[in-house]
Amino acid sequence: MNHEEIRLGSSVIKIVRGDITRERVDAIVNATNASLRPGGGVCGAIHSAAGKALTEDCRRVMADREPLVPGEAAATVAGDLDAKYVIHALGPVWHGGDQGEPEALASAYRTSVEIADKLGLQSIAFPSISTGIYGYPMMAAAHVALRALRLALERAHSVREIRIVLYDADAYEAWLGAAR
Repeated sequence: MNHEEIRLGSSVIKIVRGDITRERVDAIVNATNASLRPGGGVCGAIHSAAGKALTEDCRRVMADREPLVPGEAAATVAGDLDAKYVIHALGPVWHGGDQGEPEALASAYRTSVEIADKLGLQSIAFPSISTGIYGYPMMAAAHVALRALRLALERAHSVREIRIVLYDADAYEAWLGAAR
């Protein structure tokens, strides 16, 4: 497995090339839609790997709340994944960058770490949120995410390891470039 590490005191951000559904972490972040329904891309892969328990818990969570808005996140069971939780984070759709997209994207990452921290988790794996069908440019998203994750780790009490797990070689190279 290829990876690059960014050390922050006793914490680390790892940029990893791999399959997020196979990560052994306390929480896997799903790049979700507003209603936490199974979708395409990473969302579809996570729902498929997690099985029925994830879909049922998503329905339960959404029965008690309004749809997510960009920047929000919610936790559910992880089903058949090798994790304790799935944290569903809604990133923004890209409209050119001047409609609050960077702030919403940063919030999606930061809020996910805050939820993991409140749950007492130590490790969390993220995909590249909003860079698929939502159209956020990869390099710009990586810069926003890495800044947000550094700040979130500084404030976290229990979270010590963040992994950015990228399936695609081009995405992996873009994130490495942003990290450097």
